Order: sequence, then C-alpha cells, then structure tokens
Amino acid sequence: MRHGFILIDKPVGPTSHDIVQTVRNVLHESKAGHLGTLDPAASGLMVVAVGAKALKVIEFFNHLTKEYEATVTFGAVSSTYDREGSIEKYPIKPGVPEPDHIAVRRMIEERFVGRISQTPPAHSAVHVDGQRAYDLARQGIEVQMPKREVEISACDIVSYTYPSLVLRVACGSGTYIRSLAHDLGQLLRVGGYLEALRRTKVGNWDVKQAVKPDAAVWSDVIPLKDILKDFVSVELDTEQAAAISLGKKIPLIIQPNTVAWSEGLPIAILVPSSDNPETAHARKVL
Repeated sequence: MRHGFILIDKPVGPTSHDIVQTVRNVLHESKAGHLGTLDPAASGLMVVAVGAKALKVIEFFNHLTKEYEATVTFGAVSSTYDREGSIEKYPIKPGVPEPDHIAVRRMIEERFVGRISQTPPAHSAVHVDGQRAYDLARQGIEVQMPKREVEISACDIVSYTYPSLVLRVACGSGTYIRSLAHDLGQLLRVGGYLEALRRTKVGNWDVKQAVKPDAAVWSDVIPLKDILKDFVSVELDTEQAAAISLGKKIPLIIQPNTVAWSEGLPIAILVPSSDNPETAHARKVL
C-alpha cells in the first residue's frame, strides 16, 4: 500500500469532501483525508493525504501557514460575507469618499496584519452551543459568534480599482478571509464582501505544483518519507525497530514527536515515556 500527500487544485463548486472522494475513486484508495477545508465557492490548493499511514500524520501539518488570493468587492454587503449570500447595496453616507489606494493600504496595515481579533461569519462551520453555526443560521436562529484571535502575517494589495480589490493574504489556521473582507469594508465605511477566493499555498506547497482532482495518479503522490524528512528524527537499528513496531518501549532520549527511521523509511512517531523520560515508545506506528 502506498502512502503520502497529493496536491490538488480544487475548482469552484465541489465541497472539500467531494474532492477527497474523487481522489479516492481515481487512485482506488479508500483511505484519504485533507489538511484543510475550502468552501465550495473557493478554489485552489488542497493537500490530500492518501493511505492509512499518511492519515496518521495529518495532525502534524494542521497549523501550516496558508496563502490566499482574495477579491473583495466594495459598496455592498453579504449575509454570508461572500458572493454566496444575500447581497445588498451598502448605505454609504453622504460625504464618505471612495477609499483610494493609500487609505486601503493604511487600514490594512493598521488593523489587519499581526495578531488580530476576528468574528467568524454566522454561516461558518464554527461550533456554537454544540451545533455548526451555519445550521443555526439556516434555521433563522440569530447566532452570537464568539471572537477569536488569528494571525495574519501578510496582507498585500495585488491590484485595486474601486470597487474591486485583490489581496494576497498569508495567515494561520482558523482565519476567515470572508470576515477580513467584511470588516475591511465596514472600517472604510463603504461595505464589502468576498467576491472570490483562491488558496495558493499551504506551508511550502504551491498550487502551481497541484493537479486537477480527476487527473490524479499515484506518481503525483509525495511519498511519506519525503513528507517527514525535515522532522526531528532518529535512526533505529533492527532490534529497536522491531520493538517499537510491537508497541514496546526502548531506551532512548528523544524530543516529543520524533520520527523514527529504519532502513530508509519512517516507521513511527516517538514520544518520551511518561514514567521514564530516558525511554521512548511509539505514539503512532507507521
């Protein structure tokens, strides 16, 4: 059985689940999952883990920085903060000018770079009182969305001609670009919503390296040994490797989540034993 990650260029329309199912079908591999959801209205890079062993290491990649190209439309607002919602013209007050390039850039630099507080859209997958926020919103239930701290490391203007603004955004997990578009429009007093979104990077992986979901082949899969090659690692001898594979502890001082290698392949994710830090055991056997 082969295991690894494949880079998929998701089109607008399908859900992330649809994309994973397509990859399962074309590769004839039932074990698959993704590193991060993209809304149906968004396109771009999805990293899909294929094979049981690859699924075991997804958690170690959940906090990679992501990069997006986002198109914001000013002068209107949306119930979902994007083009999928009910869109209404924003009641711009008399005397409020169309924001120029300098005003937009200054607002972004002052309010949308670094560690910021953000309120997710009511139509989102955030859990509220044990339910998905979008399920409550669809029932007409008013949802008080909790604020969250998110990290935006860069937010640069690619192009701007009012009312259309294109941004390149690099951010941490949990950031809602829809909320950024909405909040930017509110602060500029002209309203705004997310017209289009394309994810261009996940960590060091680029959408330029990705393939269409229905064109995926096994030769496109990045092997697990390449996925894990930059992790803290330790080489085990044959006896140690056999013990680890059987769930036994071995005398070894390591850092948490060290990748154990044997004969050129990763065989386990090791952690120090809680009862004796001078021994190690497998948190996950690969």
